[in-house]
Amino acid sequence: MTELRKRTQKCLEEPAVQEELMASVEAGAETVSKDEGEQVCAEEIASKEEEGNEEAHQEKLMLKDKMVNTGSKDTKTKSAFHQWVKIFFGSWAAIASGMLYAVYLSTFHERKFWFSSKQDLEREISFQEDSGLYYYYYKKMLQATSIQEGLFELTHDNKTLSLRTLNSVQQINLYPEVFAGILYRITGSQEAIEPVYFYIGIIFGLQAVYVTALYVTSWMLSGTWMAGMLTVVWYIINRIDTTRVEHTIPLRENWALPYFALQVGALTGYLKTNINSTMEMFSYLLMSASTFAFIMMWEISHYVLFVQALSVFLLDCLDLIQSRKVTDVYRMYLVCLALGYFIQFRNSALLASPLLSFIGGSHLAKYIQQNLKKGHFAARLMKLLLHFYLVFTVSVTLNLVIKKMVPQEENEHIIKFFEAKFDLNTTRDFNTNLLLCQETFQTPSQEFFIRLTQTCLLPFCMSVLVICLFSTLEVASRKFRDVPQKSDGSLENMVIGERPEVVYHMFHIVLFGSLALMFQGLKYLWTPYACMFTAFGVCSPEIWMTVFKWLRLRAVPPVLLALMLSTAVPTIIGFSMWKDFFPDVMAELSELQEFYDSDTVELMSWIKWKAEHGWIKRQQLVETETRLSICTLWHVSC
Repeated sequence: MTELRKRTQKCLEEPAVQEELMASVEAGAETVSKDEGEQVCAEEIASKEEEGNEEAHQEKLMLKDKMVNTGSKDTKTKSAFHQWVKIFFGSWAAIASGMLYAVYLSTFHERKFWFSSKQDLEREISFQEDSGLYYYYYKKMLQATSIQEGLFELTHDNKTLSLRTLNSVQQINLYPEVFAGILYRITGSQEAIEPVYFYIGIIFGLQAVYVTALYVTSWMLSGTWMAGMLTVVWYIINRIDTTRVEHTIPLRENWALPYFALQVGALTGYLKTNINSTMEMFSYLLMSASTFAFIMMWEISHYVLFVQALSVFLLDCLDLIQSRKVTDVYRMYLVCLALGYFIQFRNSALLASPLLSFIGGSHLAKYIQQNLKKGHFAARLMKLLLHFYLVFTVSVTLNLVIKKMVPQEENEHIIKFFEAKFDLNTTRDFNTNLLLCQETFQTPSQEFFIRLTQTCLLPFCMSVLVICLFSTLEVASRKFRDVPQKSDGSLENMVIGERPEVVYHMFHIVLFGSLALMFQGLKYLWTPYACMFTAFGVCSPEIWMTVFKWLRLRAVPPVLLALMLSTAVPTIIGFSMWKDFFPDVMAELSELQEFYDSDTVELMSWIKWKAEHGWIKRQQLVETETRLSICTLWHVSC
């Protein structure tokens, strides 16, 4: 008897089946054959088997889903853990890089000037050029009995110029010294550290913030902290062209540029498209605070912010950024300018700044052209050209009107300087000719480009810049033609020209680079960001993927090759620069230098001795010091 027969016989013996057969007999069936009973049992058995199979299948699916969910949770947990480990080590490396750079500056400064073994007068003379004047006012504020008295003496100064009382804080831009003096007093550092070491310590600390900010910005752009390390390496190796803090510590740019680096980093985070609301608000607040500090620390900061505003404006014109973010950035500029205007004793230069006129012209032009980003390709292109013309015309007109309403000498000096610089006019004005003699306002020499080429910075920077430029033009062309973008966030479909933070830095490099080609002093605004931008490009897989798409690479998986090159190329560059330039850096630290201006020390000591014994009247002393400062400045500059 087969298995089916056994199961059928067992089924017939069940009471439920027997009752069903008896019911069919009572209904009129005369006989129920044995085959029919077996057929009923077979059908019931089949239905039970199907139900059992379905239940087993459902159990398998549930078990499979449970395993998949468990695996996905494990994967997410591992991914989050790896991300936190990456952030931890990257942050640690960023902080360590900044601190080590500050230690390097302090050691180099001590080796060069023998600062700890010098007397106070010799230390002040080591602040070369006219930067020693800033430390003089810092020391003067600390000599007052209180903070209020020190501020009063600086704002009602009758000792700097003969028979005149001036606001030295406003005229000479002494806000960094006021900040340092107040901080020195409120922290109770009088018994812990000498004033001069506190002063230069703040500046060295700001340089550490500067390097850390560049590190983090490159890290945000590329997604790997290796780009940050490469940025720091390039910055230190090219320090001749990235900073002047090694030679003239109290310069305004050494106070201001670290805050500008913080502002650029915060703006980079704010422009990202995949940022959450919390990080967006944090970036905006950090950007606002650092912008205000930048305006307070440097008298020409509004010109730098004007160039930055041009970069944001170009982003908006190409429809690569949300209009809301552009409005928020412009509003931040206005608030910081307003605060700076009132705190800096109603500084009229901020009212007549091109930044304020440009923001007004941009808003007015956008109000006139409501449908700027609509229409077909030719129409949008014509609207864009008209928009450029409107913004330029309205901004220039508004700036001229403001200058007529708020006259100031600074604007006249700037106009005379540019006319003489570009041979549009000749002048015998002393201040203008003095500025033209300074190396800062000369065109860069060939040695500048040779140095950047030897460190591989310039070739890679130009390559990354060209790739980003063509990718941006490609994306803008698609947007103007209303062609849908295929990018879904994955590396394989990512287009570098769609990232607004990358395009902003591209415009930043182009605009400041153009200015650096005309004025050598502006290379300190361009070279550090060239280091950061180049390190991002070398370490970013997206840059390599963009090139591979253009080359239509099929022989090797492009994603794998991009990941390999984005790791191998910066590693090779880093090791090669370490081998070629690191011994020179260490040799500079071990080399004992000496800076001693015996003639100046002797002259200043003689003047001080004569003044103490009353042989030189106060009026003669002031005139002598003023002439000495002018002659020294002219000699150093020309």
